[in-house]
Amino acid sequence: MKQDKTMRVGIIGTGWIAEKAAITLNGLTEVEAFAVGSRAQETADAFAAKWNIPKAYGSYAELIADDEVDLIYIGTPHSHHFDVTKQALLAGKPCLVEKAFMANYRQAKEIIDLAHERKVFLAEAIWTRYQPVVQMVRNLIDSGRIGEPRLVTATLGYSMGEKPRIMRPDLCGGALLDLGVYALNFVRMFFNADIMNIESQCVRSKTGMDLTNAFSLMLSNGVLCNLQSSASCVGDNIGVIAGTEGNLIIDNINNPQKITVNGPDRTYIETIHVPQQITGYEYQFLACREALLKGLLEPREMPHEETLYIMRLMDGLRRKWDVCYPMDKD
Repeated sequence: MKQDKTMRVGIIGTGWIAEKAAITLNGLTEVEAFAVGSRAQETADAFAAKWNIPKAYGSYAELIADDEVDLIYIGTPHSHHFDVTKQALLAGKPCLVEKAFMANYRQAKEIIDLAHERKVFLAEAIWTRYQPVVQMVRNLIDSGRIGEPRLVTATLGYSMGEKPRIMRPDLCGGALLDLGVYALNFVRMFFNADIMNIESQCVRSKTGMDLTNAFSLMLSNGVLCNLQSSASCVGDNIGVIAGTEGNLIIDNINNPQKITVNGPDRTYIETIHVPQQITGYEYQFLACREALLKGLLEPREMPHEETLYIMRLMDGLRRKWDVCYPMDKD
């Protein structure tokens, strides 16, 4: 892809997350929503008309076969990521796959191995990893503003009722892959120290999915992380990094808008706001464009190694909770 070329994105899926991607792409100049693929032509046509997308396909295969598409964004439920991503990679199409990347580690490893074998770009769309706030928080920690970090707390909760994607095992339901993944990434974005020990528990639904969970991670650098996620209550969604000389309060671990810096005895120092966003999704699309221009096979913001690390962690947590998906048995 040439430096002055607009990256053409083909969106697979027409749900709310695909709509958010379309809104984002419509606000960018270097990247555009070029095509959409659905399992029904009528649905694809309606989505394309709503978001001014030039091409609409009534099957995923037709979109994948479009030679003019530079990057495929896969916005289906995570239960359906594996097959369509594999099909795209086999066709040589770069992919940006929504979180959670796959249903489990086994699927993730197979897909990443295939991308490496075929030398095709592949990225996980965990949007928080790509946002400027990541480097802003890292700089604050590295500057010593809060002293030595010792404790991380993070919660993400939404009251989702009995949505099928939360309640059904075949859709990889539960809070962990949908919400807990953000809490785990909140830790890993700022601390890549080895996890020495994990303790956890969860409350399961009548269908066997984790509705509310809590996990505590002890890192090799002495940082303790207490994390929670829930699909059955309204959480404060706040992340806190506490150090020996102060703390950083991140207002929303799902899409941070501001960082509050406090000193000793919780003395308020300042509030730092993130740059104005379109939606916050723009950074992952721009990162993919940059990586493709450089001929990379993965984005620097979310390397494949990190994707696999998170998937392995979530597999381990689900095993402990006896939360199973049909694809775990394949």
